[in-house]
Amino acid sequence: MNKRLLVLNAKQLRQGTGYRVQGTVKRNEIYIVLDHVLDTYNIGSIFRLADAVAAKKIYLCGGTETPPNPRIKKASINTTEWVEWQYCETAVEAICKLTSEVRSRRNHKRHLGGVSSVQIVAIEQTAESIQYDKFEYKMPICLVVGHETDGVSKEVLEMADAIVELPMFGVNKSLNVMVSLGIVLYEVIEKTNP
Repeated sequence: MNKRLLVLNAKQLRQGTGYRVQGTVKRNEIYIVLDHVLDTYNIGSIFRLADAVAAKKIYLCGGTETPPNPRIKKASINTTEWVEWQYCETAVEAICKLTSEVRSRRNHKRHLGGVSSVQIVAIEQTAESIQYDKFEYKMPICLVVGHETDGVSKEVLEMADAIVELPMFGVNKSLNVMVSLGIVLYEVIEKTNP
């Protein structure tokens, strides 16, 4: 196979044409944790977002459905096939596992200047939230989104290095988790890739 990046359109993705793309994408040190996200269309759309920004991995936690699921598959247009994912009982477990794995990899590579930890950023509206575009994002980064009604769990908010939110100017109090995550993901890409 040619070393060039293979880019597929939606029709090719939906058909599951059998293209092997796993090794052709250089992944960014972006990790996404779904803390009890229930809507399968949100979950599938987040797989699409993860693919769009070449995120390394998605952690599906708590009551979050996992592939294979026909609604996730439909919304993801088969990106579940090459975006790496893992199920964990809780988002706290996922974050602990992720930070341990990144620390281990970085120790193994013996980076100069010490071991860089994973920046944990929750996307949530709280009294401590800062506006998403005012925060200094750094890789590796873990973005956490929560339950569509209840939000990110209190335990995860306490672990987070930062809590960011999107300003709301209308009558509605919040955006869909997938939309909020998408906006923050592209802010991360813009601020961390010179």
